[in-house]
Amino acid sequence: MIADFFGLALNSIKKRKLRSGLTIIGIIIGIAAIVALISIGQGLQNYIDEEFSKLGSNKIIVMGKSTAVAGGPAASSLSASPLTKKDVETINRVNDVRGATGILIKSAKISYKGETKYLMLAGISTNSEAMKLLGSMEPIEAEVGRELKQTDTYSALIRYGVAHDVFKKEVDVKDRILINDREFNVVGIVGKLGNSFADNTLAIPLDIARELFNEPELVSEIIVEVKETDAQTTEEIKNALRKARNEKEGEETFEVQTTEELRASLGSILSIITVVLAGIAAISLLVGGIGIMNSMYTNVLERTREIGIMKAVGAKNSHILLIFLIEAGMFGLVGGVIGAALGTGLALMVSNIATNFGFSFLSIKINYILMLGALAFSFIIGCISGILPAIRASKLKPVEALRYE
Repeated sequence: MIADFFGLALNSIKKRKLRSGLTIIGIIIGIAAIVALISIGQGLQNYIDEEFSKLGSNKIIVMGKSTAVAGGPAASSLSASPLTKKDVETINRVNDVRGATGILIKSAKISYKGETKYLMLAGISTNSEAMKLLGSMEPIEAEVGRELKQTDTYSALIRYGVAHDVFKKEVDVKDRILINDREFNVVGIVGKLGNSFADNTLAIPLDIARELFNEPELVSEIIVEVKETDAQTTEEIKNALRKARNEKEGEETFEVQTTEELRASLGSILSIITVVLAGIAAISLLVGGIGIMNSMYTNVLERTREIGIMKAVGAKNSHILLIFLIEAGMFGLVGGVIGAALGTGLALMVSNIATNFGFSFLSIKINYILMLGALAFSFIIGCISGILPAIRASKLKPVEALRYE
């Protein structure tokens, strides 16, 4: 009997192709938008999780509080009490700290063969321990040439974008570039990361960066490696910094975060954004549901005599109710199938476009669970939209229905 009901619903939809198509457009748009946005959000979340898993759980990042931005370096010079190299020395004296190194991050004028750009430059410690620690946080291994060495002075390690994309003419190892009008020798090129911002940066020895920017003490952020990340170790670092900087608890001008805290913070922000955008997209589902309801009311009017005949030959109210509910659900299901396929395709297209523009971190994978969930949701939306018309149809009296013109 249920199979017959589905057959009746499909035949009704086929007979009214134009109206049926217009009815499910709202569902298609809503489901497509929701699937696309959630897929993109999950792609970004997966990238964040993968990147932070590479860092390990025993890293801590210290930043100037007024400029601290989760997931990215901040210029502590904007803080009322910026980090300094003395803070690095203080952290290195804390128990359970394996090592700490400071980074000076500034925007610099980079010139090459008569062309000038302003790029982010990092001054990094070039001793072996610091280089190993920095290498565990982000790729600094040269794909061409070599890394910075402790004996280097006016040497620069550039990333892929600086070498190949920023300037009209490509920059190669042994070429000379001007940084704030000082001549530097390019000693190495780091491989492509797929992040256009990170790929358009370069690094020089920290002491030279201090001289270049006239910042003998400033540190933008401090990377810390500990034996084991736990609340006690984090609190010890905070206490040591408070004492050295003469600051009270709750009034610190610095922020101490573990890589796990940074990951959770970024993930939380991303989840909120995804939910809000998906919620906005769901408004079209409401419109689609109203469209289904309107269409079903029209169907009930058009099929009043048909309902009367079915009741006259023994159909119960529950049978009529179920037939119209299934038909409304089919509207939602068909819209869900098309919308889920369209949304997934849209997400994959966005991923490909982003990759072509250098944003390879946006990697979208087909989520079959999400697609099945979207289909179930769209079917339920259809059924809910058809409840009132179905109830009206089931309550029609056979005699009155047969007389309806």
